[in-house]
Amino acid sequence: MPGPYRVAVIGRTGKGNYGHGLDMVWKAIDNVEIVAVADENEKGRAAAAQRLGGCRAYADYRQMLAKERPQIVGVADRWLDGHRDMVIVCANWGASILLEKPMCRTLSEADEMIRTCETHHVKLAIAHQTRYSPRLRVISNLIAEGRLGDLVELRGRGKEDSRGGGQDLMVLGTHIMDLMRFLAGDARWCHARVLQGGKPVTKADVREGGEGAGPIAGDSIHATYGFGHGVVGTFGTLKARHDVGSRFGLQVFGTKGVVQLTTGSLPAAYFLDDPSWFPGRSRKAWQEISSAGVGQPEPLRDGGLSQGNVWIAKDLIEAIEKDRQPLGNMYDGRAALEMILAVYESHRTRGPVELPLRIRQHPLSLL
Repeated sequence: MPGPYRVAVIGRTGKGNYGHGLDMVWKAIDNVEIVAVADENEKGRAAAAQRLGGCRAYADYRQMLAKERPQIVGVADRWLDGHRDMVIVCANWGASILLEKPMCRTLSEADEMIRTCETHHVKLAIAHQTRYSPRLRVISNLIAEGRLGDLVELRGRGKEDSRGGGQDLMVLGTHIMDLMRFLAGDARWCHARVLQGGKPVTKADVREGGEGAGPIAGDSIHATYGFGHGVVGTFGTLKARHDVGSRFGLQVFGTKGVVQLTTGSLPAAYFLDDPSWFPGRSRKAWQEISSAGVGQPEPLRDGGLSQGNVWIAKDLIEAIEKDRQPLGNMYDGRAALEMILAVYESHRTRGPVELPLRIRQHPLSLL
C-alpha cells in the first residue's frame, strides 16, 4: 500500500465552514498525513490548523495546493458557490477529492468538474453518506433476492422545515435522489409542479438560495420521476407547520412489501413483509433492518456522521489504489443534481422532461 497520502483540507469559516465533519475525518484514517488547511477567515484558519494537529495554514487554497501538492483534498465547504472552482483547481494539481454535497449549482458546472477530473485521472467522491451504509446494502439485497417483490414505487420527502420548498429540494433532496438512483437506477423523466403561496412559480418568485445554492423557487414542490421497468418515484417538500423533519426519508414499495429508511451511516430502516402495504389489515409488524439483516441485532456501533465520513474516505483511498470509481462518485453527484434541476425544467416547460437534460444552465435562469 502506498503512502502515507498527503491530505489537505479546504474550508470557509462563516461561508460553509467545514461541512459535516469533512475536516476531522482524516484524523481517523490510517496511512494519511494532514499537511495543510486553507481558510480565508483568519480565526477559522487558526482554529482548523490546531484541531487538525498543527498543520500548515493558508488563506488561499490555490497557494496551498501549489506549495503542498497534496494527493487528496477534502473540499469541506458546505456552500455551493465555491465547489466548481475548488474542485477544478484541485484536479488540475492532480489531487483526488472528497466533496461535500450537493455537488454544485448547475449541470454546466458539474460537466466542467467531471471533464477536469477525467483529464487529470483523479477521483471525486461525494459525501452522500447513506450510500455507504451497510444497512442500505441489506435493503438492496432484499430487492435483488425478491423479498420485496417487483419494485413498484419510491416516495421521498424533504425535511420540510424553514427550508421547505426550493432550499429543501437542493440541500436535503440530493440525499433522497441519490438513494432513489441507488435502488432503482437512473431516472428517465420528470414531471413537476413548483408553487409559491399556492400559485405556480413565476420569474418574480425566483430568489437566491441560502448556502450559495444558486437560484431556487417555491414553498411547495411535488415531483414525479420515471425509472426503468415502470418504477415511479416521487419527491415532495413544503414549508410545513407541524412535525417538520419527521417525514424526511424514503419509502420503497414492492409487490411483496415495503421498506422505510432515513439517511445517515446507520439510518433507521424497517421492512414490512406485507403485499397489501397495510399493516392494520394484515396485522404484520414492521421489522427493523440492521447491517446484519432483517430483524437481526445491530453489531455495529452507531458512529453517526463521523462513521459515514470514515467509510467514504477509506473507499476513496481504495478507489485511488485500485483505479476504480468511488462508490458515490462524481457521476452520481451530477445525476442527483440533474434530478433536482429537472424539477424546475419541468415546471418551466409545463410538462414532463426527459433525462439527461438537454439544457445545462439553471432552468430558473430561463423563466
